Amino acid sequence: MKKITWLLLTGLLLIGIVVPGCSSGTAKLQVATDATWPPFEFIDTKTTEIKGFDIDVMTAIAEKASLDIEFVNVGWDPLLAGMAQGTYDLAISSITITEDRKKEMLFSDPYFAAGQMVVVAKDNSSITGHEDLDGVVGAQIGTTGAFEIDKIDAATLKTYDDIGLAFQDLINGQIIAVVCDNPLALDYVKENPDKMKTVGEAFTDEYYGIAIAKANADIVGPINDAIAALKAEGKFDELSKKWLQ
Repeated sequence: MKKITWLLLTGLLLIGIVVPGCSSGTAKLQVATDATWPPFEFIDTKTTEIKGFDIDVMTAIAEKASLDIEFVNVGWDPLLAGMAQGTYDLAISSITITEDRKKEMLFSDPYFAAGQMVVVAKDNSSITGHEDLDGVVGAQIGTTGAFEIDKIDAATLKTYDDIGLAFQDLINGQIIAVVCDNPLALDYVKENPDKMKTVGEAFTDEYYGIAIAKANADIVGPINDAIAALKAEGKFDELSKKWLQ
């Protein structure tokens, strides 16, 4: 009897210790990002921190909406799969809102307008826009850039897990062009002006949104309210000047 009583008392004490701890704490929302897409999301080589326009945007939204978040750096394909499966709560990673993606995850209101742009070697004079693409063209796998290349009959798509590898192949003459979002294209050209250039204008109209797991539908409203408030306050203009100009 004493042993049973002691076990019961021990169990009650453990419950008394564990339960309050569980009920008082709120789990952070995991925000997935593929930090290979400067200036929107990238790893600072000096601090190893994830930085960029999207990171500052999501941080400002979380503060405005009173959301407790933590960023998780994952590859692009695992990010999309994880959002579809509910592995992550949110994702911000230059994600274009598309009808196909809407089937697997929810989206916030758009927070940025972008478009696809062609980047070629500095000495290339035969390609003046996407309509001239005739050969092997690189893009990150699963992106709208890859989808657009697939629409061009004369172009052969080569996909990469990391867009930086596509630009490296372009510099090395392994492919004739890279297609990606215009802010990214301009950033890579800015960093390598003697090796590559953009040609033509952005040839698609796209909008980035914050992806939200379907199980978290209750935070779509607060996130949209935060986006609207931050736009009205000029926060997006401030961050654009910081990262995109």
